[in-house]
Amino acid sequence: MAQSKIYKNFIGGEWVESRSGQTFENVNPADTRDIVGIFPASSKADVDDAVESAKAAAEKWRLTPPPKRAEILFRAGEILTERKEDYARDMTREMGKVLKETRGDVQEAIDTAFYMAGEGRRLYGVTTTSELQNKFAMCVRVPIGVVGMIAPWNFPMAIPSWKLFPALVCGNTCVIKPAEDTPLSTLNLVRALVEAGLPKGVVNIVTGFGPDAGAPIVNHPDTRAISFTGSSEVGRIVGEVAARSFKPCSLEMGGKNAIIVLDDANVDLAVEGAVWGAFGTTGQRCTAASRMLVQKGVYNEFVSKFVERSSRLKVGNGIDESVEMGPQINQQQIETSARYVELGRNDGAKLLLGGNRLTSGDHARGHFFEPTIFGDGNYKMRIALEEIFGPVVTVVPIGSFDEAIEVANSTPYGLSSSIYTRDVNKAFKAVRDIYAGITYVNAPTIGAEVHLPFGGVKSTGNGHREGGIGAIDFFSQWKSVYVDYSDKLQRAQIDTE
Repeated sequence: MAQSKIYKNFIGGEWVESRSGQTFENVNPADTRDIVGIFPASSKADVDDAVESAKAAAEKWRLTPPPKRAEILFRAGEILTERKEDYARDMTREMGKVLKETRGDVQEAIDTAFYMAGEGRRLYGVTTTSELQNKFAMCVRVPIGVVGMIAPWNFPMAIPSWKLFPALVCGNTCVIKPAEDTPLSTLNLVRALVEAGLPKGVVNIVTGFGPDAGAPIVNHPDTRAISFTGSSEVGRIVGEVAARSFKPCSLEMGGKNAIIVLDDANVDLAVEGAVWGAFGTTGQRCTAASRMLVQKGVYNEFVSKFVERSSRLKVGNGIDESVEMGPQINQQQIETSARYVELGRNDGAKLLLGGNRLTSGDHARGHFFEPTIFGDGNYKMRIALEEIFGPVVTVVPIGSFDEAIEVANSTPYGLSSSIYTRDVNKAFKAVRDIYAGITYVNAPTIGAEVHLPFGGVKSTGNGHREGGIGAIDFFSQWKSVYVDYSDKLQRAQIDTE
């Protein structure tokens, strides 16, 4: 095992220990003997320092022209490109997902850097006519101020990039708390920004746990907006707290995403999509496909091929290029998967594959769970309604297209969705009628691209979006500007003649 390295918070452009001196271990989920690093267990005092630093830097950063801010993002994208392999390997070690996926995670941050760099010259407003003579009207985007950010562990570089890069190009300063399971990838991301020329205090990192470090960010009177990605349960609390001080709050939360497979679908293609959607990132994506709604005409064929293909997945340490599915992030997630397996059995679903923790041989020291498939499910079963966030999927037989849409919409969530069909009419009806933020046609529920808005409805989100112009909309505020060059008092809605 490599020697554990000691890391620090990043506040005011300096790497500093937590005020308390307390720390926690970042553990490799594929081999818990491997300590990736020792990180500060931050508290309110550390958050206060970080917010004060961000507040002090805000005025100068706000006045930095957006194209100049964008140049820093572009250089950061170039640095990330140079270090993609090193950062991917760091991520596999701390998070567990296979190298193919961690390379994609870093690439997503690279893509976001270049996309948002382009937005530095496209922070468009609107000019319009006035109802009065000799008067000019327009609206412009302005920064919010200090933005607090709480990031998840499953995409530990991509999702922080979704938050940091658009916030920065809009002229905000930031305090970010990475997930306690995966702080190193966020530190690597910010290192690239710093080396690209980001001024001191513009981005600050505090590592630690939600109640100790996350809550003080949300509660702090000088954080003027909050961006949170995590569970719906925690997100509800974050949203309620932010609302008390009228802070804009972007919540990206859970999902229970369905792949619909109709009788006319390319079944082999649907199976490949189902395997990737269900077991990519070990099912630990908010967009993971945990429900397969399969029309009865192809149900038996689909199930047979889905089980056979999934049974051949190689599970192990993601640093091995031949491994197709890595560990779950921690013991708690393993226990959650095991609990839902028992719930599925008790509710009468048929266990077709897996259902067990892997504990022998190379799996003995890690948090490994078998790819697990339930068949003959009912859409009212808890395994088909509740987010599991693990490699556990339920196949539900469906009678008709209309029933498939109804069942797809039957959960409290509404993030991602998918339909496999060769019927263009049904495909477009699905796009129209599925109540979700994302719909794929003849592709699985995972694979969002950075230039499109990302987010969901119902218990998945509160209407804001990450990615694309949706992120620019959240991290900027509109200011309307009226320039009267009449040299007299003109009263809107009154002096109209």
